[in-house]
Amino acid sequence: MKPIEDADPLCRMSAADLCTDYRTGRFSPVEVARAALARAEAIQPLYNAFRCIEHNDALAQARASEARWRSGTPLSQVDGVPTTIKDIVWVEGWPVRYGSPSSSDTPCSRDAPAVARMRAAGLTFLGLTTTPEFGWKALTDGPLTGVTRNPWNPDVTPGGSSGGAAVAAITGAGVFHLGTDGGGSIRVPSAFTGLVGLKPTYGRVPAFPASAFGTVAHLGPMTRRVADCRAMLGVMSGTDPQDWLQGPAQWPPLDTAPRDFKGARIGYWATPPCGAVEPEIARVVQAAVASLTRLGAEIVPIELPAGDVTETFNVLWYSGAATRAAALPVEARSKLDPGLREVIAAGERFDAVRYVQAMGARADFGREMESLAARFDIIISPATAVLPFAVGHEVPPGGGLSRWVEWAGFSFPINLSQQPAAVVPCGRSASGLPVGLQIIAPRGEDARVLDYAQAFETAHPEAFN
Repeated sequence: MKPIEDADPLCRMSAADLCTDYRTGRFSPVEVARAALARAEAIQPLYNAFRCIEHNDALAQARASEARWRSGTPLSQVDGVPTTIKDIVWVEGWPVRYGSPSSSDTPCSRDAPAVARMRAAGLTFLGLTTTPEFGWKALTDGPLTGVTRNPWNPDVTPGGSSGGAAVAAITGAGVFHLGTDGGGSIRVPSAFTGLVGLKPTYGRVPAFPASAFGTVAHLGPMTRRVADCRAMLGVMSGTDPQDWLQGPAQWPPLDTAPRDFKGARIGYWATPPCGAVEPEIARVVQAAVASLTRLGAEIVPIELPAGDVTETFNVLWYSGAATRAAALPVEARSKLDPGLREVIAAGERFDAVRYVQAMGARADFGREMESLAARFDIIISPATAVLPFAVGHEVPPGGGLSRWVEWAGFSFPINLSQQPAAVVPCGRSASGLPVGLQIIAPRGEDARVLDYAQAFETAHPEAFN
């Protein structure tokens, strides 16, 4: 049984359907908020998706939305849609803890720009979802909130670092879910739980405060359906003067363009820069690729541009972890997640020259990836090289790996290139665990990624939740 099948029918509706019913008066935002909050409370003891559930604020926002719909003055086409936010993004009036006991429990004085845009659209904020300490790894467990579990099998991880958002999404505790992605933190949990997750082009969604992990870190939507992902991205997107790194870009519109796979030229990236692809992942993804061929696509095998992209990412990521730790009191650092302390120590060993060299290697890789992507309508790959594995481990037990990056080789290179990448569910393993397909396009072409994701959903509705 899919994890959402026992949810209240109000928790299984899309944003568009909810708002149609808000407009007609069939359901109100308050009824939907109550159902979503009840679902959040019901799944919390089982899977640990939330750091906090904010009943009072959510119901106050839903009542305001209800009044707007009744007067015919909604703030947006998604006014009143239940939404969660990762416990790493500022929300005015809520303490954002970054998954760490070392963080302050003082409420934030203002919203992050993306949250402010969602608030201005009238969304109903249910609460903050779990993350590992400072979002440092592609799992979701840590000293503040403990272990987050996968609803498909509670003994395995939902991935991370946006794992709480993924669990909330797949169980129906909200429709829109704000995640962050510095090396796969939206796409890995989307793959591990059977969601649609998008890492947008860097800068499309404004970010403030700036991440210690720099410009590999993105904010993006996680949803059960592609149309919801597009609608949420539309609300979050835009320029904001607080995000100086974003620049003054004018982004291409997110309007949908009907597409199918007939005649599409698709690059197929099947070998990650590190680690090995598990046979079950290869089987399910290859079946999805074969289906695209039957739909008329031309599939062209490709490889990543040459260079040690893993080492480049590690220098930047570990240096970011060390930068984040440098802002903490010495006594707090000794209490951090042991794995995070190891990463911090590695980052502290890199000097400025090595960091600048890594930035240069990144620029070379990004330029070559843009050139590669320009040759195709889209590039596809497995979303992850591994299936969800036992909770409490950074790497699959017995696999000979040491750090999460080694099994996330299909995700972190696209953080280096800053290209848009969506994950969609494409099937399940023999044991019933979800498998994801990644769709990549050149920078700025977020709409194209979503268009092809929608075409895949249309062709494979049985894979979606």
